[in-house]
Amino acid sequence: MSKLLRAVTLTPLLLLLATNLGSTWALTPSSLAGLHARRYDSIFSFGDSFADTGNNPAVFAENGVPDPVTRAPYGSTFFGHPTGRNSDGRLIIDFIAQRLGLPLVPPSLAHNGSFHRGANFAVGGATALDVAFFHGGKFPLNTSLGVQLEWFESLKPSLCHTTQECKDFFGRSLFFMGEFGVNDYHFSFLTKSVQDVMSIVPDVIGAISTAIERLIKHGATSFVVPGTIPSGCVPPILAMFGSDPAAYNSTTGCLEDYNKLGIHHNLLLQEALEKLRGRHPNTTIVYADLFGPIMEMVESPRKFGFEEDVLAICCGGPGTLFCGDEGSYLCEKPSARLFWDGVHLTEAAYRYIADGWLSSIGSPTRESRYQSVR
Repeated sequence: MSKLLRAVTLTPLLLLLATNLGSTWALTPSSLAGLHARRYDSIFSFGDSFADTGNNPAVFAENGVPDPVTRAPYGSTFFGHPTGRNSDGRLIIDFIAQRLGLPLVPPSLAHNGSFHRGANFAVGGATALDVAFFHGGKFPLNTSLGVQLEWFESLKPSLCHTTQECKDFFGRSLFFMGEFGVNDYHFSFLTKSVQDVMSIVPDVIGAISTAIERLIKHGATSFVVPGTIPSGCVPPILAMFGSDPAAYNSTTGCLEDYNKLGIHHNLLLQEALEKLRGRHPNTTIVYADLFGPIMEMVESPRKFGFEEDVLAICCGGPGTLFCGDEGSYLCEKPSARLFWDGVHLTEAAYRYIADGWLSSIGSPTRESRYQSVR
């Protein structure tokens, strides 16, 4: 285990999960071709810290919760200052917006301008399931998928008025639904075994499917739906739940059972999306793989310019220190790291994933190697 990974201790990881939760291929060539052929005027995004472009600080400040992403070195690689993103630079959604010739998607809670070119409702720590499922309704940061949909519906009258006008407007928009699931599972790991957490996967998938149906009723016709990540490879999970040597993959050093949870989620999600396509044949719904690209980077770090100690974080620790705290560690070269501050990735990693999503549009279908629990 590396010096960087050892520096990530149990106490700050519990705080991270409790307060800051925070080469892909579509299923069918026809879905990919459908996205490739269309020109979008706007992007609307829902999700957690993997997609949040600046809502996190607004939500945390309103509830009196400190947020490390408001401090350097967050945002230092591209923006030169913190932007509320949980990374050193751009996220997947940023790269995709730039490639499509659209402005970076503004955070809905921290932007005073127009949202006619899109809005981002994603918030770090968001879950697919309502927070009452985890906290009996007492947790103050209720930013679940259902809440984000309410924010979207509150914003809608400023974008369009009649049914036809909204159908036309949202029909020219690209909707990103997630990532969702990471926080549902990571919150649950604090009180349940990974085997018990498997039982809530259908509920998470059901919440995502219901949200897509709800947006279709508003006129949305184009969706990108990311799967979840290999949680068994992320430094916080390794630090908190590492145990028997037999639980680790001998090649990657990842915890097998936690990765099997992600594979199970992604299989059920793809099945659910296929059913949605059947019910809505005029809607394009593309599954986007997060798991496969991250595993590629874990398995072959040098191929991507990463250091061999790929499961180490770039920024954070020692002790109870978060990334950005005085005395915390910062690696010399973030572009040579996969993980930024724990669960979140570096801009370099997000760039690779975004390039895979974009290059797959209009290309023949390629299946991930991680389609079944092995």
